[in-house]
Amino acid sequence: MTLELFTVGEPIADTKAPTDVPVPQMWEERKFRARLVNPANRRRLSVIVVGTGLAGGSAAATLAEAGYRVKNFWFQDSPRRAHSVAAQGGINAAKNYRNDGDSVHRLFYDTVKGGDFRSRETNSYRLAEVSAAIIDQAVAQGVPFAREYGGLLDNRSFGGAQVSRTFYARGQTGQQLLYGAYQALERQIGLGNVETHGRTEMLDLVVVDGRARGIVVRDLITGQISTHLADAVVLASGGYSNVFYLSTNAKGSNVTAAWRAHKRGALFANPCYTQIHPTCIPVSGDYQSKLTLMSESLRNDGRVWVPKERGDDRDPRQIPEEERDYFLERKYPAFGNLVPRDIASRQAKNVCDEGRGVGPNGLGVYLDFTDAIERLGRSAIEAKYGNLFDMYNRITGEDAYETGMRIYPAVHYTMGGLWVDYDLESNIPGLFVIGEANFSDQGANRLGASALMQGLADGYFVLPNTLANYLADGPFPKVAADHPAVVEAETAVRTQTEKLLSINGTRTVASFHRELGRLMWDLCGMERSEEGLRKALDRIPEIKQEFWTNVKVSGEQGVFNQNLEHAGRVADFIELAELMCVDALHRNESCGGHFRAESQTPEGEALRDDENFAYVAAWEYTPDGTPPVLHREALEYEYIHLAQRSYK
Repeated sequence: MTLELFTVGEPIADTKAPTDVPVPQMWEERKFRARLVNPANRRRLSVIVVGTGLAGGSAAATLAEAGYRVKNFWFQDSPRRAHSVAAQGGINAAKNYRNDGDSVHRLFYDTVKGGDFRSRETNSYRLAEVSAAIIDQAVAQGVPFAREYGGLLDNRSFGGAQVSRTFYARGQTGQQLLYGAYQALERQIGLGNVETHGRTEMLDLVVVDGRARGIVVRDLITGQISTHLADAVVLASGGYSNVFYLSTNAKGSNVTAAWRAHKRGALFANPCYTQIHPTCIPVSGDYQSKLTLMSESLRNDGRVWVPKERGDDRDPRQIPEEERDYFLERKYPAFGNLVPRDIASRQAKNVCDEGRGVGPNGLGVYLDFTDAIERLGRSAIEAKYGNLFDMYNRITGEDAYETGMRIYPAVHYTMGGLWVDYDLESNIPGLFVIGEANFSDQGANRLGASALMQGLADGYFVLPNTLANYLADGPFPKVAADHPAVVEAETAVRTQTEKLLSINGTRTVASFHRELGRLMWDLCGMERSEEGLRKALDRIPEIKQEFWTNVKVSGEQGVFNQNLEHAGRVADFIELAELMCVDALHRNESCGGHFRAESQTPEGEALRDDENFAYVAAWEYTPDGTPPVLHREALEYEYIHLAQRSYK
């Protein structure tokens, strides 16, 4: 298989973490050893930030406030439209306000265990360490976190934890945190410290003398292609869930910025690590364009069940308690309905595969709130989750207070991403990657409420310290607009754009995206097998060939053309999909969200192979159809010990 699908290159390692001190001391030690840039010199240094979600928005605001000249790019009409705005349930932090035994170490351990021991220990500990400062920052910005009757910040529980550490703002936590970062960003824009480029999409990375020095972008309104240069580039462009076509991500979410950087030499790590969220509204038809998340926070008070008998299609209110199977509570009594997402999703799939699923197509389970309403009262449930119940009602026409919710797993998040070291710098000097766009913190499965934590930790607290260490060597030599690297990158973008418009085939871009997404969901989704992955790897090159010979991209280049935008993104998704399947096939073990049918315990749980796969798979792009190159980063655990996950 190695010779057929990929070749093996030199090992890779993170050399930035100070390994001569214990893990709990590493971040403070790294900050102390990092070189600084004095305030007067910061004004001479420029930084490009791509993205305005929680990671990008917080990074741009913080770097500008520190004195750097920031150029911020986003493809939405407003920074507030970044997909972080859609996050619902909450943000984790090791504050231990409930006095229930939480600590930095416990959050760290839960994160590593939740990721099935496939994350980098040093980065995961720093994430837990920084978490408490995020809450203080957000409260100072005026983020309206939920509070208890006495005025103290409230907490609730999320999957994979036995403590309550999740801070929340009803079911709109991402929106409120993003508005906090946005107001900080707008302040710096108003002061002239941030140069803004809205409705602008990054289409290539400019690498000069081995350093990332700029990006090539297309103005989505005018179609103008231009190059922007700086001393460093920060990618905060989010994840790649839309490779599956149907996901909980916004329709515009894409992999293009990260993938184009990958094609310029940035390693792509663990692309097969994708997260399936267990509580989403089920698919309702063949031509549905996206899926809707129902927050994991609902599992605090909702109980997941299906009928015990196959084919029982009675109204759920007519099925008595003794004829219901609360399968998560039965199988995992210690965690119950709050097991991690990968486990809850697979168990929901299993009961549906047994023929006990509910709803029109049998692909659903109930999330029932009857007990909670009886215990707390309907008004209390409305106060906690009212907007989520309203959303469910508008989409399905059903009253979840009466019948419960029908839910089914859907693609939600990606743990894979561009490889970075402890400083969040890729293998291309000067290219930093933060938030969901990198791979570093979550392992093979992310715990609920940790995405917002990572995005804000990276943007507010980690990157501003580590980027300074790199920029201490600047300012770097000025790059001219006619530099060969600039001309080559801009020409490549123009050539691809012209190619897409010239094909004039018979199939729509959406039809290719839909076919690719269904293929990936069926063969590289919740459960993978060697047979299925090889089928996918046979079909994806055929899709790619047909796309580049038969796609129909209407319109012109020099105008607003969403069809052209979509075509470029789908072209990248096709290439990414092939690498995801290669990565999933090579990793012949089950871990977290990567579940290989051939590697499971007798009870059907994920079975890791630590002897052969305790490493990060960092892939090097190779052009002209040659196999990608695998670089392994060994995962070494000193502060905790590898163990088989158990939530029973």
